[in-house]
Amino acid sequence: MIQYEYPFNERIRTYLRLEDLFDKLSLLIRRQDAIDHHFALSCLFEILEVASRSELKGEVLRDLERQKLLFQGYRGNPAISEQALEQVVSQLDQHFAALNEMTGKIGQALQEQEFLTSLRSRFGIPGGSCEFDLPGYHAWQHRDAAVRSQDLQRWAASLWPLAQTVRLLLQLLRQSGTRQKVMATAGQLQQNLPQGRTFQLLRIRLDAAAGFVPEISCNRLLVVIRMMEQDSDGHLSASSQEVPFEMTLCA
Repeated sequence: MIQYEYPFNERIRTYLRLEDLFDKLSLLIRRQDAIDHHFALSCLFEILEVASRSELKGEVLRDLERQKLLFQGYRGNPAISEQALEQVVSQLDQHFAALNEMTGKIGQALQEQEFLTSLRSRFGIPGGSCEFDLPGYHAWQHRDAAVRSQDLQRWAASLWPLAQTVRLLLQLLRQSGTRQKVMATAGQLQQNLPQGRTFQLLRIRLDAAAGFVPEISCNRLLVVIRMMEQDSDGHLSASSQEVPFEMTLCA
């Protein structure tokens, strides 16, 4: 099965982008080759770009507060495990404290690192990190893999509280939905959304062997999903087949 996700708002879109970049960064740091560490730095710079919005930190803290209030409202509910509930609330408190302790904008400390600043300005240029442009970076790439990994871990350390918080918020959001089996009739599904609920994320699971790709359009009132068929060159064309799939709306 292939999982597709579609955000309903810019905030969740930012969270998904950060989650993807942090997953790549975590994987690349653990590898040994210089080329992997090159792309780890590229991910680091992309994270700084995405997280540079001044309001991001406030948005994340408000989301943590909202989730805490939501879970506190479940206290005393006999259908909810008090132990599991307290564990989630404790996690939310820990992530709030860790993120709140960060001074200034997210990633501000890294933006003051002269070596990283010189690299970041060149990474945006095609081929801009060649040895004749950045001899210092070329020398760094020839250091022992363990030393490079330690440097990357040190540079990324100030961003891990954001990474852990975003992962937790997305995990809770994904768990809020109920999966349903639906059918794209003649290759298309159109579904009105219930009034009074604000959905934030649409999740779709498709059989990978079927070869269909969803083209998704959503707003607060309506979800439209068109199934596309992909040829050997990657070209997409609208399908007219009946396509079963699983859909989850997360609020």
